[in-house]
Amino acid sequence: MPQASTAEILRLVSSGEASSRTDLARILGLARSTVSLRVQELIDAGLLTETGEGPSRGGRKPRVLKPAGDGGYVVGADLGAQHVRLAAYDLSGERLHLTETELDITEGPEACLTGLLEIVGDLKQILAGQRLLGLGVGLPGPVNFEDGRVERPARMPGWHGFEVRDWLTERLNIPVAVDNDANVVALGELHTRNRGPEHLVVVKAGTGVGCGVIVSGVVHRGANGVSGDVSHVRVQAAGENLCACGNTGCLETIASGAAIARGVGARDTRHLVELANDAEPQATAAVRRAGGHLGEVLSTVVNFFNPHAVLLTGLLSSVEPYVAAVRGALYERCLPMATQNLQVAVAQAGPDAGPLGAGMLALHQVHRKERN
Repeated sequence: MPQASTAEILRLVSSGEASSRTDLARILGLARSTVSLRVQELIDAGLLTETGEGPSRGGRKPRVLKPAGDGGYVVGADLGAQHVRLAAYDLSGERLHLTETELDITEGPEACLTGLLEIVGDLKQILAGQRLLGLGVGLPGPVNFEDGRVERPARMPGWHGFEVRDWLTERLNIPVAVDNDANVVALGELHTRNRGPEHLVVVKAGTGVGCGVIVSGVVHRGANGVSGDVSHVRVQAAGENLCACGNTGCLETIASGAAIARGVGARDTRHLVELANDAEPQATAAVRRAGGHLGEVLSTVVNFFNPHAVLLTGLLSSVEPYVAAVRGALYERCLPMATQNLQVAVAQAGPDAGPLGAGMLALHQVHRKERN
């Protein structure tokens, strides 16, 4: 049973769409024995209760499933280079609270994560009386998902080798999951689309360029957690540009918001986006070229992977010339069969995809701990 179905079971029960194991089996299209196994795990985890008897439909009366107690909540935190967007979700996936504040990733792991804990503490005060069940965190750098450890990040000085998951778990005493921010965004977008086990490529184009891959409804991380890292693919147009990763000619040196902003004299990516959306000629031309370079790299991904959709999120996804250039390059360079039903669009969840995906990750981690 896919991980995503765990959150779906909780959502169906919490929303009242399903009140029994039979209901769940029918709605999810799964064997009752499979559903019963997962339901029992949720009961053992203290997330569901099963009491009383429901109305009979001709056979034995079904027992009624309900969220346990207040049901509790999970927190998802999406960290960028200079901010964190954090939200709390109940077990149905309904957002309870959302906040965004400045948080500088370059201050190092302990200072940055201490700031994150302070925000979580403020949230506990707001949601007093409810249980915090788990925390999910998306970071703008490579993460060893199984260990919750940051590995050789290009833009996070002092973070290499830092065991983020264990550091947070020790201080919060709850299950914590840590992943690359692009994977978290992809998971949030999958949850928002709710179209079943799709194949997706979700690109986060902001200060940097990240990419999350969804295979049959599950995040694909690869052998070492770096699946989908298109930002360090070498492209001819980048020449010998030195990248923060130590190599030269990486896509990120010409297609990321930071690189484009430097090239046109913008203060930062946000300022670049403002200029482009105001149709400033130099900024508009620069983002169009960058979108074409990104589309060139993604065309190889699309031909190889054949996804249902390529979805763009992040600040640059709000600039139409950038999105149009990506789309144009894909349709020009990909095989006709690969683009026959391909959707190339801006992601539906927008800036909420990160915290939502991190929240779903937290919920999965709660269940994983109970199963172990």
